[in-house]
Amino acid sequence: MKVVFDPEQKRHYPRHFLVNGVVESNPEVPERADRLLAAARQAGLEHVVPADHGLVPISAVHTPEYIAFLSTIHERWLRIEGGSDEVVPGIHPDRRDGAYPLSAVAQAGYHMADGACPLAAGSWAAIKRSADAAAEAALMVRDGTAWAYALSRPPGHHAFADMAGGFCYLNNSGVAAQMLRGKHARVAILDVDVHHGNGTQGLFYKRPDILTVSIHADPVRFYPFFWGHADERGAGAGLGYNYNLPLPRGTDDEAYMPALAAARRRIEAFAPGALVVALGLDAYKDDPQGGFAITTDGFGRIGEMIGRFGLPTVLVQEGGYLCDALGANLTRFLQGFGASHTL
Repeated sequence: MKVVFDPEQKRHYPRHFLVNGVVESNPEVPERADRLLAAARQAGLEHVVPADHGLVPISAVHTPEYIAFLSTIHERWLRIEGGSDEVVPGIHPDRRDGAYPLSAVAQAGYHMADGACPLAAGSWAAIKRSADAAAEAALMVRDGTAWAYALSRPPGHHAFADMAGGFCYLNNSGVAAQMLRGKHARVAILDVDVHHGNGTQGLFYKRPDILTVSIHADPVRFYPFFWGHADERGAGAGLGYNYNLPLPRGTDDEAYMPALAAARRRIEAFAPGALVVALGLDAYKDDPQGGFAITTDGFGRIGEMIGRFGLPTVLVQEGGYLCDALGANLTRFLQGFGASHTL
């Protein structure tokens, strides 16, 4: 099996982000990709570099305004006299259905949900290649490969159709799911990141062809706060096609598995032709995000259960931050998934 990654993805390296009113060092660093690539190889995966898939895969789930913003904003931002070297919003609209601003400052506030999605000099090139990795893995699976792993860095599941947030810019899992729709009438997305995949939910909230399922720390006191609650079930034609499983902070291996079993039952009831797994490793007990208490062996068990779904599967990397066990957690997940996956 393959791990899809381009070293160009490491060019995205904003040095800081804003959290709790404090400017801190950005934890979403290029070293994450180095460790995860080494771990994927340790699990026996072959590294391939994705082709350039142009703008079609991302324009299928993101607006033209937003793509134009991401691809040009850093250059425009640097023209601001006295401005910072990195794009960080300082104003946000109270509504998003009015006139579209021309100001770079205003567009940053319009398209960036928070201070945790800064943009630096090499960001757009890396963001685009991260989405290419997801598109490449999806094409492999669409063309008959049983499963593939997209090492998408920067991650994507907090990105809406026209808004970045939480270290995410293009919704890589959404890109993969939409590409799989080229072959399959129904596709499911299972998000196991410790944070709710609010952007992914937003992309497909009114659609019945893509089921979105997320297991995450209860957002009542955890990012992304405003999304991820159990009563969010979809809307319009998509009512009943969104399933959130918020769990208490500190959830461990044993408490997590019943939620995963419930997710499996919902996915089986949907009867999808293919699956996308938004693979966050930040549920680990010693991850800096501090949400859950999943062990390395626990990631192996999670991988084994998801593998037993028996669906063509695209694994798309989401969170998981620098800690001693980051690589081991991915290796164990991949080993468990690969050993149990049958198609």
